[in-house]
Amino acid sequence: MSATVELRGITWDHPRGYAPLEELARLDAAGETPYGAVPAPIRWDRQPLEGFESTPIAELARTYDIMIVDHPGLGAAIGAGALAPMDELFPAAELDAWRAGTVGPSYASYSFDGRAWALPLDAATQVSAARPEAVPDPPRTWDEVRELAREAPVALCLGGPHAYLMYSALRVEREDPAEALDLMAALLGHADPGLSARNPIAVLGAMAAPGGPAYCPLVYGYVTYSSQAGNQGPLAFHDAPAWTPGGRPGSVLGGTGLAVSRRRLGDPGVADAVRAHLRRLMSEPVQRRLFPETGGQPAARAAWLDPEVNARTGGFYRDTLATVEAAWVRPRSPGYIAFQDAASRVLREGLLARAPHRAILDELGRCEEEWRTRCASR
Repeated sequence: MSATVELRGITWDHPRGYAPLEELARLDAAGETPYGAVPAPIRWDRQPLEGFESTPIAELARTYDIMIVDHPGLGAAIGAGALAPMDELFPAAELDAWRAGTVGPSYASYSFDGRAWALPLDAATQVSAARPEAVPDPPRTWDEVRELAREAPVALCLGGPHAYLMYSALRVEREDPAEALDLMAALLGHADPGLSARNPIAVLGAMAAPGGPAYCPLVYGYVTYSSQAGNQGPLAFHDAPAWTPGGRPGSVLGGTGLAVSRRRLGDPGVADAVRAHLRRLMSEPVQRRLFPETGGQPAARAAWLDPEVNARTGGFYRDTLATVEAAWVRPRSPGYIAFQDAASRVLREGLLARAPHRAILDELGRCEEEWRTRCASR
């Protein structure tokens, strides 16, 4: 490896986000190349989940060469000229192969104005989570979820942007905002309000602990909490509920992408090193073997369909595949992250305070109108 070039990368502070990356860095430092060699090392920093969800990508691009990003933040970073499009780094045939080999709309979620601005590293969406001994046959419809909530301890996931993400997921199949809000309020009435105001990691951690809630109808899936994936279980993940039997499971796509800063691409050796790291991370051996073995959550369809991977993870991928395939992709327009955060705050605070639903919906409408006005003025 080059003694003069070192890349810097940033990921998020959960084993799913950093363990595979740091294992590759460890292998590189030891001179071991089971997944292929790279011409220069990379040093990975971590940021909290909240930072991953809200820190402007353009701000990260001033310091880092490769960034693990959330797709709704792309528009602002592109507008700031902070990122390199993938077609400047890779030939069209290679990009087409990655697009075809990725699960659900993950590849498309990193596209903006006809160009890909990141590569799908990790695929995730909102699914249902249950303690299998308490809920052996999880609900398939929202009416069944209502019934379960009257009988078993449940949790929602409304922390950070997740209140609006749940609200959006409920509107994937049905547009009626009042119906979505009424359902959220009804379920919150049976849930622990303090826990329900936290993020997915906190909710799943509480569910996996002794005496934790039995069920969460919509939470971003984390393979590290699945039944056979390690010592943080046992939880079982299943497709998100639908409004009607056999209907589309409502869910909002998450996951992470590999974005590249323009900052140092012109420096000797940097572009070649960046390409090598991205190619290796997108390779089938890394996605299908290293990621599952280290607690990562791959985006490659081959990994999601692999019987051995599913056997090790309690069927995590098999049992949530239909949901990720049907997931809704959020806008990548500038300002969407701020709107998502503001809308979530309105929903969370209004629901916890049991505010009149008309007042909550009116305030949501004002948030959306402000965001759209700002988009139109850019």
